[in-house]
Amino acid sequence: MNPHTAPTALTARRTAPRYALVLALALALLGLTLAQTGTARAAGHPASTAATRIMPLGDSITGSPGCWRALLWRDLVDAGHTDIDFVGTQAPQGCGFPHDGEHEGHGGFLATGIAEQNLLPGWLAATTPDVVLMHLGTNDVWSARTTSAILDAYTTLVRQMREANPHMRILVAQIIPMAPADCAACGERVTDLNAAIPGWAAALTTTDSPLTVVDQWTGFSTTADTTDGVHPNDSGTRKIADRWYPAVVDTLTGAV
Repeated sequence: MNPHTAPTALTARRTAPRYALVLALALALLGLTLAQTGTARAAGHPASTAATRIMPLGDSITGSPGCWRALLWRDLVDAGHTDIDFVGTQAPQGCGFPHDGEHEGHGGFLATGIAEQNLLPGWLAATTPDVVLMHLGTNDVWSARTTSAILDAYTTLVRQMREANPHMRILVAQIIPMAPADCAACGERVTDLNAAIPGWAAALTTTDSPLTVVDQWTGFSTTADTTDGVHPNDSGTRKIADRWYPAVVDTLTGAV
């Protein structure tokens, strides 16, 4: 018999079980991979291609340590919103429990400064968010920037967000009240800014890129909810997370 002739029927029968075994192993590995992916999402570790990327943007109230972000993330995941990814160029800080803590909270920064120095486009390019939670203006008020100047800066930031992502969903806070010892006028300035934000937002919102105002001011006490008249304590961080929560859920579920 020529040794190079086609395999006999006996050889084919011997080879077939090997192919069946390889196929079975491949299918088992595929099933394991899919199961691990589902487990990761349920544990709050979403697949990167499916996750809604959320950027918390602000100053020290957002970033130092900004534990309202940790509470908000945990509340969302506990409610089943596991396909989320908090993003930012700033690393997490400790809040007492594991959480997805990247953010864009920069202590001491002004909204007007971020706009004037053109800082936001680089942060957006590095993190590609789908949603921005913006609590900015505290340091502007403290620095006696006018309401119109702050709103102009907000407008610049919104434009830059939409240039990065035409479908950006933007949540803007009416900022928490403030009563620092060295700024007697700050309380009234915050009131004036917050009063102007809804009208400003209504003029800029679009169907493709909705702009939602979140009231962080009402019911927040500079005496009971801050450490120094400005920065939130534990009760303050809880209140901030609770105010963001329904607006973020509406954004994730398509209600806005």
